[in-house]
Amino acid sequence: MAEKFIISHDVGTGGSKAVLTDITGAILASSFEPYETLHPRPHWAEQNPEDWWRAVTTSTRRLLEQSKVKPSQVIGMGFATQMLGVLPLDTGGRPLRPGIIWLDNRAVEQAARMVRRLGGAKVMMMVAGAIPSGKDVICKILWIRDEEPEVWERTDKIVDVTGYLVFKSTGNVIIDHTAAGATGMLNNKNRQWSGTLARLIGVPLEKMPPIKSCIEVVGVLTREAASEMGLDPGTPIIGGMGDVPSAATGSGALENGDAHICLGTSGWLCISVGKAKNLGKNGIYSLASADPEMFLMVGETETAGACLKWFAEHLATQEELEQAESNGGEMAIFRIMDEVVARVEPGSGRLLFTPWMFGERAPVTDITLRGSFINLSLEHERDHMLRSIYEGVAYNCRWLLDAVGKAGFKCEKLRAIGGGARSDVWMQILADVTRREVEAVANAQEAGAMGCALAVAVALGEYSSYRSLKKVIKVRKSFEPDPNCCSIYDELYGVFRCLHGNLTDVCRRLNQPGQACESQTSR
Repeated sequence: MAEKFIISHDVGTGGSKAVLTDITGAILASSFEPYETLHPRPHWAEQNPEDWWRAVTTSTRRLLEQSKVKPSQVIGMGFATQMLGVLPLDTGGRPLRPGIIWLDNRAVEQAARMVRRLGGAKVMMMVAGAIPSGKDVICKILWIRDEEPEVWERTDKIVDVTGYLVFKSTGNVIIDHTAAGATGMLNNKNRQWSGTLARLIGVPLEKMPPIKSCIEVVGVLTREAASEMGLDPGTPIIGGMGDVPSAATGSGALENGDAHICLGTSGWLCISVGKAKNLGKNGIYSLASADPEMFLMVGETETAGACLKWFAEHLATQEELEQAESNGGEMAIFRIMDEVVARVEPGSGRLLFTPWMFGERAPVTDITLRGSFINLSLEHERDHMLRSIYEGVAYNCRWLLDAVGKAGFKCEKLRAIGGGARSDVWMQILADVTRREVEAVANAQEAGAMGCALAVAVALGEYSSYRSLKKVIKVRKSFEPDPNCCSIYDELYGVFRCLHGNLTDVCRRLNQPGQACESQTSR
């Protein structure tokens, strides 16, 4: 057994996945620890920061127990976490409120006010390349300033999930490059805060932490943190990164123009690029890569695997649930759904599903948009509805690919990661809908944690460069488009593209307070 091991944490929406790897990224042990998301008001999504820490410490101890690796053999640790989170800390590093996570959409008014103040949507598109929404970091920060002035007054620093876990581990308050880039206040040339952008936006930089490289050792485990984790004090901790950059690493799509698709709770298309480029019309933005010399073009779709989870929770049969329970519990239900989907004809009997179950960020930015089944008839069965969900997510991915294709990014081959990449039937649907070869990565569900582990190895000098990691990532299986299915999906995709324009007003009236009443009284 090798003497050098790394622990990394992929701290997501539903829980934290921890892995223990060797320096080649081979996984020796993994552990998942769940936690809750709270929705105290409509459009709000919050989590308890102590749940993140509990999940990290619990899973770390479990890794050591499973693997029998000695604490002295662990050479470093890193955190890759859900992005676009906002957590204010006081001068002692104590959270002043629950963490506002990426899914939260409370800051709609702050976004609208920013657009008006900075010259309108057209001006912002020309200057910033994107229009802010209520889900963006800056808007959430301004919401705290406007709506919770007592919290704002006591706020010393604002961190994201990675920043909080780094602080709990080392006592040092920092923000990594990828998180800083997601604020809209990063100078891409030197990867430091832009005073000009901060003044325009209205956020005082004294409340923002110092920026550190993702692959910089930013501190070591304190005695207290080490005790809680079962590790040795002094274990190096890197700056860490957001989940998208770590997943890009774990996908192996690291060279200029390389692309990957993630099908997790949310989903995204991500392209490694040498120069930052935004496609604001489609909600596609650039952020700093964990690679110090690269950027990532990212289009995030808010609900991908979450749509299947909703189906499993509400429409799975009792027989299916009992079968899943006897075959491994919660995750087994998805394998059972795969078997159901494989028996349904491509196109789902011309039933379409729009996978916008909590608003959408890309390929369109629309916070009141919601999911729907279109063309549902008495001829359809429940199983058609299930397959249409798989296909609807794939149509959304094709829309993202079309958007970046117009900007010159062909993405002729796609790496696939996330829980959805474990499904052969979903990977084949994705290949057929997009007309692209899809390579499902080995250990696809651990791609984020494994990518972070490999970043630790780079930080500690085990690899000569970041992009040399590409050769480390293995592909589980490749999927070629089936021409017979492609023609069916081409036609249905054309209809799918029309749905947003037809649904947007309906959803706004249903989901924006007062809209439905105002529409009725105006007639």
